Amino acid sequence: MKTKLVALLVAALFASAGTGFSAEPTAAATDLQNIVSKIKTKLNEGKPTEAGLAPELKEFDALLQKYKTDKSDDVAMILLTKSVVYSDLLHDEAKGDAVMQQLKRDFPDSEAVATVKRQEESKKVRADLVKGAAFPDFEEKDLDGKPLSISGLKGKVVLVDFWATWCGPCIFELPNVLTTYEKHHAKGFEIVGISFDSDRKKLESFIKQKSMPWPQFFDGKGWENKLGKNYSVNNIPLTFLLDRESKIIGIDLRGDSLESAVAAALAQK
Repeated sequence: MKTKLVALLVAALFASAGTGFSAEPTAAATDLQNIVSKIKTKLNEGKPTEAGLAPELKEFDALLQKYKTDKSDDVAMILLTKSVVYSDLLHDEAKGDAVMQQLKRDFPDSEAVATVKRQEESKKVRADLVKGAAFPDFEEKDLDGKPLSISGLKGKVVLVDFWATWCGPCIFELPNVLTTYEKHHAKGFEIVGISFDSDRKKLESFIKQKSMPWPQFFDGKGWENKLGKNYSVNNIPLTFLLDRESKIIGIDLRGDSLESAVAAALAQK
């Protein structure tokens, strides 16, 4: 799967909590980026350990002491990055949570905390996206400006497909998706694509080249895709197969498994 580098880690390692640093980063931002570069080097060298990252963890503490009177977003990012390193790189939830609580306590109004809260809210949404649950509806416009919603397709078996033209696994699976669509569309099968692309012309060219006739949602925001965020999508390809009542009956079905599930769902009256 094509993933974010562990959700928040992407934002942290690239020193961005949603807004990014300015063209002329502050001293705190520059200091953090230096630590991040060291961590990225060690990531490329292999699986990191707490002992292996001990120098960088000490540098986090040194920076927090250096900027202890600075309550800016850039300093808040130091704590966020440290928390993510513990939780998502070293899998030490206790230490990661402790740093996260410090972040929320010391920087309650920061963009870093706002980002964390958005992530927590989206995780709650994703936790409800399980087999048997109703898929939450949305009302948007597709690439052609036509209304697009799940409720508008009620009565059909629907595949909700989060994807992108730059996603290798998505493209690898596309022939199976096309075959399933061609075989079952006339019987009541529909696909809703939710594209994580940022280049509209490239997307439209790809859709035309591959003969993908189903509707697509596109807002040009990449990983910040509105519906992707609403449904807490942190990896693609990600698909949800919905029955005629818009209930989830399959998640991440591939190849023959997708075609079989679609056929079975269409056979239900």
